[in-house]
Amino acid sequence: MPVEFFAALQGAAHDASRPLAVDSIRDAGYRAGRALFEAFADWTLDRGEPEPDVLPHGRFVALASEFFNELGWGELSFTPLNDAVMALDADAWSEADGSGGGCLVSTGIFAGFFGRLADAPISVLEVECRDGGAHRCRFLLGSIDVLGYVHEAMERGVPYERAVLSA
Repeated sequence: MPVEFFAALQGAAHDASRPLAVDSIRDAGYRAGRALFEAFADWTLDRGEPEPDVLPHGRFVALASEFFNELGWGELSFTPLNDAVMALDADAWSEADGSGGGCLVSTGIFAGFFGRLADAPISVLEVECRDGGAHRCRFLLGSIDVLGYVHEAMERGVPYERAVLSA
């Protein structure tokens, strides 16, 4: 999937003449993310690596970052915030193109990609975006319940860092 996919889908999402729900954009990203995981699995095997779900954590993180970067989407770094939430940071993520719409596709892609890895539903919450003036894009990965709690706390004005610590 070329990185131009982001711009085309974002353009469709913000085209006022064609109503397209934000959830539809995320759902499309989710489906693409599950397929992208299969491409990642093939990519790792082509490099003589084991299947992604048996890779040691550190090796998985390095390969996943390399994979997305090779596709032209940008580098990723992973930071555990607690036992239930992982932060996924991208300093120069290609979807953050300045349109101000956030990274709707990426939230879906990461939910599908990492959900396929975990063989369980994964929720993804974008908490920082270069489109909104942040210096990076930051996504939180965790269970639906945990990130639901974090999202609700954020809606009440609690900073995500504090909400994650109490999740």
